[in-house]
Amino acid sequence: MSIVVVVGSQWGDEGKGKIVDLLTRHADCVVRFQGGNNAGHTLVVEGRTFIFHIIPSGILYQDKTCMIGNGVIIDPAVLLTEMDGLAAQGLAVHPKQLLISENAHLIMPYHPRLDQAREAALLSDGRIGTTGRGIGPCYMDKIGRSGIKAGDLLDFSLFKDKLAASLEEKNFLLTQKYGLPALDGGEITEQFAQYASRLAPFIGNVSLALDEARRQGKNILFEGAQGTQLDIDHGTYPYVTSSNTIAGNACNGAGIGPTHIDAVIGIVKAYTTRVGAGPFPTELTDAVGDALQAKGHEFGATTGRRRRCGWLDGVVLRDAVRLNGLTGLALTKLDVLSGQPLLKMATSYQLDGKTLAAMPCNIRQAEAARPNYESLPGWADELTGIHDLAALPAATQNYIKKIEDFTGVPVQIVSLGPDRAQTILLSNPFGK
Repeated sequence: MSIVVVVGSQWGDEGKGKIVDLLTRHADCVVRFQGGNNAGHTLVVEGRTFIFHIIPSGILYQDKTCMIGNGVIIDPAVLLTEMDGLAAQGLAVHPKQLLISENAHLIMPYHPRLDQAREAALLSDGRIGTTGRGIGPCYMDKIGRSGIKAGDLLDFSLFKDKLAASLEEKNFLLTQKYGLPALDGGEITEQFAQYASRLAPFIGNVSLALDEARRQGKNILFEGAQGTQLDIDHGTYPYVTSSNTIAGNACNGAGIGPTHIDAVIGIVKAYTTRVGAGPFPTELTDAVGDALQAKGHEFGATTGRRRRCGWLDGVVLRDAVRLNGLTGLALTKLDVLSGQPLLKMATSYQLDGKTLAAMPCNIRQAEAARPNYESLPGWADELTGIHDLAALPAATQNYIKKIEDFTGVPVQIVSLGPDRAQTILLSNPFGK
């Protein structure tokens, strides 16, 4: 039995969905533990592309149990749309396959409206770059003890009471502060009654189910969303998401003790990308950055926004090693670097005459920091057809070794293309 956590080590979009899908074949349970439909995990299986925003990536395996933990916030409409999309492709989701925590909070119709209104009210240089999905306002209600949980759908009189109390405040904000029309409580109640009828069979106690699975000796895989530098506490605040993205939140966000975690795998893209505003020391605004963006098809799976691209930031990566306690790395999109004659990796930052080994917590310092690079030779060969580490060009192997030496963490998985089959599994964190 092994319990493994997979997290993003950069600013998200590292390719977690593919790696989770790969590791799911060795797991019995796959668990989402934070975030909402602001995350997007893209899988390519036998030429078919799947994008999931709420459902764990392991859902493509019919014999696995997927769980959505209490740390996730759920937009019922998005969840049901994903379930319907799978059903249309002959992959109907059944209650034995998917369990939703009764303690997971729900995104209500007023949350996206408030999210978008607040972002629009900010000056352009002060905007966070939110996806506008209502993630932040939903987490605010959760922390403010006024949120509505998935379990409330099972007691609809409680749901209606909580909705009425919340809607009074939210309509005041919408109308009086932002000049927007009020929302109709009756329409929301009717809408969520339909959601309740469909989702009720899937709602239960995820913590108990996980404990039972652990006691039975099953392998459990925790699937994080976003990336370490988007963590609400440890990321480039305020340009972060509204939840804790680091591995420690797997315990809080699903209801399992920290002593049960066996391994933590950090997904790292072979270069660095970021969507939206915020510091990005290694960003490339030249032809190299454009080439990485084009070859890597760097558009957000959730927003469709073009991702900013830059050289691999070793400072960010070592921060991820420290914050998550990484035991292994999964290196993705190595194939995108083919054709670059010279590669660079940031090993520290320069700021006001000082050398920094970590991302500054002061946002102005983070924006002003400049990378100190080490250069490595690139390679011309295309890598997508290679299935053995020894067959990789010497320069590619040296690049991998540089990452391992700099971080002190072994690379256990190497991804050389978007498809499930385009992966080299060097060491299985489940020990198989």
